[in-house]
Amino acid sequence: MKPIRLTRHAREQAVARGASEAEVKQAVRKGAREAAKHGRELCRYNFAFSQTWQGKPHAIKQVAPVSKEEPNETVVITVYTFYF
Repeated sequence: MKPIRLTRHAREQAVARGASEAEVKQAVRKGAREAAKHGRELCRYNFAFSQTWQGKPHAIKQVAPVSKEEPNETVVITVYTFYF
């Protein structure tokens, strides 16, 4: 598998939304894929969470990075998270 690189924006969004770089990379490797705009891909991967996020308890954290395949690497453009 190609190396996965997060842009500065993706790293900032991951931190702001509660995802680690390791979780983002795992979501790219193992997540369910769907087409996104401009030839990009959204990958969704659910992690057991069982913690509080922004004052509310949640059992699942879904990490959903948007990436673009380049010839020598996968570039993560941004990162979304959803809590259930």
